[in-house]
Amino acid sequence: MNKPNMGLRIAWIIPNVLMYIFFLGLSVFVFANAEGLTDINRLGIWLVTLILLLLIALLGSYRIWSWIKQGKL
Repeated sequence: MNKPNMGLRIAWIIPNVLMYIFFLGLSVFVFANAEGLTDINRLGIWLVTLILLLLIALLGSYRIWSWIKQGKL
């Protein structure tokens, strides 16, 4: 098995962690402004965006985990 490249791991993990932080921040924004977004009929679009952002972060985490398990990272 190859020696893990810690720099490469960090280069992939940091953006993934930032995606989770972005998801949390955007969630706070959406839920704090849910009433106003409902008034202008944009709450659905924001919720779909939140779901897609979470899926991207989860799939990124899975890919990083699988690469570490395979020894690529």
